[in-house]
Amino acid sequence: MPAEADTEMLGVRVAEGVVLPEWIDVNGHMNVAYYVLAFDLGVDALWEGFGITTDYIEQAAGSTFAVECHITYQQELVEGDRYLVTSQILGYDDKRIHQFQRLYHAQQEYLAATAEWMNLHVDLAARRVCPWPASILAKLEDYVAGLPEQAYPAEAGKQMKIASPVYALQKDR
Repeated sequence: MPAEADTEMLGVRVAEGVVLPEWIDVNGHMNVAYYVLAFDLGVDALWEGFGITTDYIEQAAGSTFAVECHITYQQELVEGDRYLVTSQILGYDDKRIHQFQRLYHAQQEYLAATAEWMNLHVDLAARRVCPWPASILAKLEDYVAGLPEQAYPAEAGKQMKIASPVYALQKDR
C-alpha cells in the first residue's frame, strides 16, 4: 500500500536493507519475525560502533543480552521495499542500555515500525550482568554527546491495553 511520508526521519541511521521474498507471509507483507530481524541487524551495527564486535565477544567474553523488546507496527512493508533503521539512545548506565529504533520505508520515508530495547552487558563466562569495560563506556559517552536534540519517542514505554474491553483480567487479583 503506497503511503505518503507522515513524519521526519528521526534517530541516527544504523542499518538498511531490502525486504526479501522469504520474509513475506500469507498476508502478502513482511512477517513480524523479519521486522525483529531488521531491528536486530540495526542493534548489531550500533554495537559495532561501540566496540561490541565479534572479536570483543570472543576475546573479552563479553556481550549484550536483550531482556525486553517492544515493537509497534505502523505501516506495511512488502517484497522488494528498501528500508532503513535508525537508533536513538534513551539512556544507559554502567551495565544497561535503553534504545529506541525506527524502521522506515527508504524511498517513501514513512515510518513502518518501531522497536524499544533494554539490553544488558553480560560476562559470558559467568553468564551474569557486569559493568561495561571502560573502552565501550567511553565510546557510548562520546556517541551520546554527539547526538542531536530529539524528543522522547511517543511510542517508548507504551503499555498494551484495550480502551473499553468486553473482558479484562484484573492485575490486582
